[in-house]
Amino acid sequence: MQNYNSHGKLLLTAEYVVLDGAKALAIPTTFGQSLKVEKTERNSIIWESFDHDNKSWFNATFFVDNESFLVEKTSNPEVSDRLLQIFEAVKQLNPSFLKTTGYTISTRLEFPKNWGLGTSSTLINNIANWAKVDAYKLLELTFGGSGYDIACAQHDNPLTYQLTDKQRLIKTVNFNPSFKDNLYFVYLNKKQNSRDGIAHYKANRTNLDETIIGINHITNQIINCETLDNFESLLTAHEQLIAKVTNQTPKKDQFFKDFKGSIKSLGAWGGDFILVASKSNPTDYFNSKGLSTIIAYKDMII
Repeated sequence: MQNYNSHGKLLLTAEYVVLDGAKALAIPTTFGQSLKVEKTERNSIIWESFDHDNKSWFNATFFVDNESFLVEKTSNPEVSDRLLQIFEAVKQLNPSFLKTTGYTISTRLEFPKNWGLGTSSTLINNIANWAKVDAYKLLELTFGGSGYDIACAQHDNPLTYQLTDKQRLIKTVNFNPSFKDNLYFVYLNKKQNSRDGIAHYKANRTNLDETIIGINHITNQIINCETLDNFESLLTAHEQLIAKVTNQTPKKDQFFKDFKGSIKSLGAWGGDFILVASKSNPTDYFNSKGLSTIIAYKDMII
């Protein structure tokens, strides 16, 4: 039996513009996903996926015939088709993969699927480790994206992530703010499709060079920030820059104008989590807005 584990991810800075070379601050989460692999005698893959409550949410059986994979049965054709795509991409990177035996495979999430913490990236990294292929190349052949989520899956510390001349610059950093007890993650009760968000960004981006310089400066300042007041100012400045380059409205201006603190979208704007910086516990405020998932920074981050 083989076991693989990968961390989830949160992108604290440079959402969208990380695709065009901005320096991002990314943080692995305590919540991740595991993959368990057991060999069988059959030429098939028996797959089952479990959610954070240990309930089965997907199962399928794939017949393996040397160079091809066929779905024998599935509880969700869309998910099984995506897995077929991943298997075929792995075969491109490692032609000997799944050639001589079958497997029983199970995955287990440690967070709700709709949280946007990396259901796909943790799966890709786990499969890449199992198949002994490059996880970044496997991501490119399947889901796409900047790859920062793969970096988070593979690291145990906060990191900066930057694409320059098609090279990845990944550096672990000491980001452990003294005011972390004033930071919270709030789930907006809406799953945002990253691919849709990226498509919107590419269709609307403007003033990129100026924006990237500004975001890089903010990322560096956030890493070294020593006070909550300064941190809040940096979050607000970051929101304004991304709002301008993507032609979108910051979440605080849209829904939380009366909130006494700072709010920053994380990842693709429109759903998933926001980062909240507040001098007092904001739980009652967000509960009054119908939002019940409020996670303290120390409970989310490794």
